[in-house]
Parts: sequence; C-alpha cells; structure tokens
Amino acid sequence: MQIIKIENLKSQVEGQDILKGIDLTINSGEIHVIMGPNGAGKSTLANVLMGHPAHEVTDGSVSFLGKDLLDMKVDERAKSGLFLSFQYPQEVPGVTVENFIRTAKKEVSGIMPMMTHFNKEIKGRLSELSMDEKYLDRYLNVGFSGGEKKKNEILQMAVLNPKLAILDETDSGLDIDAIRVVYETVQKLSSENNAILVITHYNKILNYIKPDFVHVLVDGKIVKSGDLSLAEEIERSGYEVFKAEKTSEAVRA
Repeated sequence: MQIIKIENLKSQVEGQDILKGIDLTINSGEIHVIMGPNGAGKSTLANVLMGHPAHEVTDGSVSFLGKDLLDMKVDERAKSGLFLSFQYPQEVPGVTVENFIRTAKKEVSGIMPMMTHFNKEIKGRLSELSMDEKYLDRYLNVGFSGGEKKKNEILQMAVLNPKLAILDETDSGLDIDAIRVVYETVQKLSSENNAILVITHYNKILNYIKPDFVHVLVDGKIVKSGDLSLAEEIERSGYEVFKAEKTSEAVRA
C-alpha cells in the first residue's frame, strides 16, 4: 500500500527557495533514509510535510494515504497517522509525560485509552528504551538530557503507532549507546502496516537500522537513490561527488 507520494515539492522560507523539486514515494513496510550535507533541506522536508507555518509550499503535491496532505491542518495530519520526531524537542512545563502521551493517543484514536491497558503498554515501551518509569511523572522534556528527550520522542512514536514516522536527525546529540537503543527500537517498530522516514547525516545509525532505500538530498533536490550501498559510498567519499553531480545537472539545464 502506498503511504505517501511526493511530487515536485517546492518550498520557500521568507522568499528563499529551499526545496527545489522533491520526488519521493514510500510504501507500507518500507524504511527510507535521507542523507545529505548541512543546509541541504532535509529538516525542511520534514517540517513541510508536518505543516510548519514558516514554510510556504510553492509547487508540487503530496498524497498521504490517498488524501491531499497539503490541504490538511497540522492536527489533521497527526490524526491521519503522520508523526514527526523533532530534532530539538521542546520542554512543556506543567504537563507530565504520561498525560501528554495518553491525551495524544486519545486524539489520534478518538478514544481515551483504558488506564490499565495504557499503563501496561507504556511501561513495556519504557523498558525497551531503557527508561525508568519515573519519567512518566516528570514534565515533558523539562530537565531531560538530549538523549532522554530523543528517547521520549521514540516512546511517543511507539505508543501512537503512526502510519508514517518521520525521524528528523533523532541521532543528533546522542552518545553511541543511546543511538543503539533508539534505532534498534525503531527497527522493531517497523511493520507491514507502517513506514518510516529517517533523516540523518550520521552513517553509524545504519549499524542498527536497515533501510530499504537510501536517498541523497543536495541543495533542495534528491540527486540519487539506492540501497544500503549508497550510504557506504557516502561514508567513503562524502557528499562532494553528489554536489558536483548537482552542479553538472544545473549547467546542462
């Protein structure tokens, strides 16, 4: 089943072109990884798909589960099964982790989950992420380390069970042990009923998650797609060869 189809997606921020024609199709059961140098537009793509108001879509279309994603409000996108793990999760004083996730589960499913069932599920997920149950009583991300914030994002993903999870540089700021725990958990959450899009510039995560497709994004466009061997090529040669290819394309055009 097709989860999302992105065609010729272009966007601007304050009049500056960022995305310059993104084409990408993701089907259920697939894990896709987008890699690229800093400033290439990777996080912009995540923000545009989630509906960040600072990003203006200037061209293209996005079909999500057969619906026009770009015509949906942010909450409608989330309720339809789109999830974004933030690169820089925000602190929310006064709202506990447990209340936040339980309320989010209600909004997505339309039904307030039974407390006994919810507690059993969330405690099991905490164990998978090597997180103490005391986190449930803490205010969302307040006083959390970088690693704790990112684990909390994956905890939300695990409980909400989205159709498409976008992980925006979730590895950023994590030590090697936290990266292993996070991405091994993400791999376990992959199923035939969902899809995962990982945005990263850190090859080491591929020791713990095995993508079906790897894409290279340079200067607002996907310039090459392939399998895991493409990530190995990036590790050997860096992004300069892809930047050169992008420049050559522009000259030919």
